[in-house]
Amino acid sequence: MLGVVATIKVKPGMEKEFEAVAKELVAKVNAHEPGCKLYALHHHGETPGTYVFMERYADQAAVEAHRASEHFKTLGRKMGEYMDGRAEVLRLREVE
Repeated sequence: MLGVVATIKVKPGMEKEFEAVAKELVAKVNAHEPGCKLYALHHHGETPGTYVFMERYADQAAVEAHRASEHFKTLGRKMGEYMDGRAEVLRLREVE
């Protein structure tokens, strides 16, 4: 299993717009990507305007399928309009 933790800062006042697009992405990933075992959006509890995507994939092919999906490309660009800089992405490999 592979894990991804993506931390995103959102421009002040754009939280609702970001959440609407991000929730649409979460729904599409969960509905159409069987190799993605977890795809969830969280508020960063201590930092306003900061969100964390927690992701879990069966293998590298599932990660690549996610990145190549039309919904990720389209909604990712749309989310980018509300982001304050680039996402901080931590890639993890499960200890077996």
